[in-house]
Amino acid sequence: FPIRVTVLGNHDYRGNVLAQLNPILTPRDGGWLCMRSYAAEVAEFFFDLGSALKESNAKWKIVVGHHTLKSAGHHGNTKELIKQLLPVIQENNVDLYINGHDHCLEHITSPNSPLQFLTSGGGSKAWRGDISWWNPNTKKFYYDGQGFMAMQITMAQVDIIFYDIFGSALHKWSTSKSLYSGI
Repeated sequence: FPIRVTVLGNHDYRGNVLAQLNPILTPRDGGWLCMRSYAAEVAEFFFDLGSALKESNAKWKIVVGHHTLKSAGHHGNTKELIKQLLPVIQENNVDLYINGHDHCLEHITSPNSPLQFLTSGGGSKAWRGDISWWNPNTKKFYYDGQGFMAMQITMAQVDIIFYDIFGSALHKWSTSKSLYSGI
């Protein structure tokens, strides 16, 4: 069955920001850690996230947040997250960090690990040419227009496709893992 995840961000305050706390959104999977409110103690949050990732036996480890870790878009890299979050997700072998915030579609690789940075913030305004230079060896895709990202995840494979607003595929990327850890 398809799982749809919405990550509310700073533009959602204009509407009903408490909607994300609706009881219908209660966790159904014990492997899903979703902080739906702001953590007062940031250090405690990163410790809790690290513990949850360490204890997880999930085939794919995916962290979803609103702000960018790495981005060539308007907001660029978030220094605080690079300092505090990046070490936690690298230490725990996270496969994907998915975010919005920058109004673009983007795929950046990690040079020394399988970690991928995916930005899907193209559902709102586009910045029209506001891009920072980025290492072409790590920036696999950047689109400054409107669009969205779709993912298909199985035990063995993750497929990601970025689309424009007309439904045309702009960028495809896949990765796979052995079904058996001994292989």
